[in-house]
Amino acid sequence: MDQELPYGPRVVVGLDDSPASRWALAWAIGEARLRRMPLLAVHVSRAPVCTVPEALPLDYPARLEEAAKSRDLIDSLFVDVAGGIPGDVHVVRMGLLGEPWQHLVELARPGDLLVLGRGARRGWIRLVLTSTRRRCARHANATMIIVSSPRAPDQPEPSARRTRRLRHE
Repeated sequence: MDQELPYGPRVVVGLDDSPASRWALAWAIGEARLRRMPLLAVHVSRAPVCTVPEALPLDYPARLEEAAKSRDLIDSLFVDVAGGIPGDVHVVRMGLLGEPWQHLVELARPGDLLVLGRGARRGWIRLVLTSTRRRCARHANATMIIVSSPRAPDQPEPSARRTRRLRHE
């Protein structure tokens, strides 16, 4: 963690290295500017260094290495999305180990905005891997915003049947 966590309402954005995460970061930066709220950028690594990564000592080499990778990833996402960390938004970067949904739910308090990207998982992969977005929606006490990547102009509109199914998820 780079700084103390800000008091009061915040924009908390969960990040990974996906296109949906980049769109979520762009939306979160804009919302933090608009509402004059601090932005908490969080990357949680599911590094297979320990079955209970929270039990590792803070100075454990694998934990330090993952924290450095997380900071580098967050910095590169800010460069890709905004040309660097914006000077007009108070940004706190956090790299953590463990289950992403658990850390995001713990960090996002009532009054915060929790921003996540909506990935494009399809087919059997949806059944095998748990969805951070769905778990956060079930357990978070904060207002949750799901940011979808825009469709390319050459992609067709989803069918009415597909649209109906999305509303029930």
